[in-house]
Amino acid sequence: MATTEANPKVAEDARQTPAPQADSRWSGRMWGMLIVLCGAMFLDALDNAMVGIAVPPIQADLGMSTSAVQWVVSSYVLGFGGFLLLGGRMSDLLGRRKVLLVAVGVFALASLVGGLATDGTLLVAARFVMGVSAAFTAPAGLAIIITSFPEGAARNKAVSLYTACGAAGFSSGLIAGGLLTEIGWRWTFLLPVPIALGVLFGALGLVPKDAAAGGAKRSYDLGGAATVTLAMLLLVFTIVEAPTAGWGSARTIGGFVVAAVLLAAFTTIESKVSQPLLRLGLLKNRGLVGSALTAAAILGTYMSFQFIGALYLQNLRGWSPLEMALAFLPAGLLIATIAPRAGALVGKFGPKWMIFMGFVAYTLSYVLFWQIDVKSAYLVAMLPTMLLIGVAFPFSFTGSYVQATSGVADEEQGLAAGVLQTGYQVGAAVVLAIVTATMAANGKPNSLTSFHSGLYVVTGISAFTMLAALYTALRGAAKQRASR
Repeated sequence: MATTEANPKVAEDARQTPAPQADSRWSGRMWGMLIVLCGAMFLDALDNAMVGIAVPPIQADLGMSTSAVQWVVSSYVLGFGGFLLLGGRMSDLLGRRKVLLVAVGVFALASLVGGLATDGTLLVAARFVMGVSAAFTAPAGLAIIITSFPEGAARNKAVSLYTACGAAGFSSGLIAGGLLTEIGWRWTFLLPVPIALGVLFGALGLVPKDAAAGGAKRSYDLGGAATVTLAMLLLVFTIVEAPTAGWGSARTIGGFVVAAVLLAAFTTIESKVSQPLLRLGLLKNRGLVGSALTAAAILGTYMSFQFIGALYLQNLRGWSPLEMALAFLPAGLLIATIAPRAGALVGKFGPKWMIFMGFVAYTLSYVLFWQIDVKSAYLVAMLPTMLLIGVAFPFSFTGSYVQATSGVADEEQGLAAGVLQTGYQVGAAVVLAIVTATMAANGKPNSLTSFHSGLYVVTGISAFTMLAALYTALRGAAKQRASR
């Protein structure tokens, strides 16, 4: 970490953002700030879980085609993944509190518009704006936590609580989404509005002001911002559309080529400007880059598994949205139980071993789900998978967060959080696109053959990541022994 003595800007931030003592006895204000930031994480997880369950009724009510209604989910991922690097850097430049407040307010407004929408195009546009808003709130919120709590036990505890609130939001979203969808899908958009307003007013009173970076000489690197944002938007859009357009089509190949050209232009710009949007040296941080790749595997495999599980339960088995939500609930409850204690486990085992143990649980959970058939008993074929996922999430999420932000200077924590979150969102888009394409090529829609082919891809990616995590953990342990 950069020291405050060596960096006046960090010293200024430290004076404005009080950190708790190393003994972890936090003041009431620190607890209040953490609760508000956890509320933002809770809101994002709640919204995603609810809207995922509400997609079929949305399609029926607004008369949307299957290809059109998938954009209710994909447009959020597009906005989130496309603007994360920009959101992370803007939070560092403009001030994290300011960015958080504006983004949460926009999220509330867009959610309200989505709940009142009578047209599918307007609903998709609202979801896109919500994704863009989340691209600013996620790195800003995590950066505030990282810079407010000192590295070590206090930070690990704060991050584990942050993860637990995401799990609580997911669990609550499953139940709320199932119940509200029975009443009307619009309530899945309207419920987040008062929660977002609560987070907004809480942040106004409890999140301390932080100074914008660079003073009067700061530069916003508009060229870098434009090229990387367009590149990420085009990359995610091309990946999402590839199963429909065809992976070998001119449209898909052209999209990848243009995205690559834009990324190359971004790299050139960043190497020349005085105050780059992304300091390229940051990518030499193996912990950050490794965590971003791990994040891609975490969310990519899980979102694909959830997609397969939803189709299997609702379309093949005929379960209701609420029944499906209850089927996934044990995972969320176990995550919420373990996550608050994950910080202590990171301190004991280290983030690398936590990530490895998490992927052991992921891989085993996906293998166990292979046994599903048209008459599988929930307690035998599905519950063990949900329980293992409930163990895997807090281990892998907390480990990746801690590893990604360790050793990063305070003034770049927002950007580091943006890089990590980009891994999550782009990974979700890439893996889900590959899985859906595999399913389409292997068996009829909503058939066991199709589901199993998708599960094999999910399991393969998870197993590969598990082995890579084991190699990294063993290598780190060897270096520690050699340094003694």
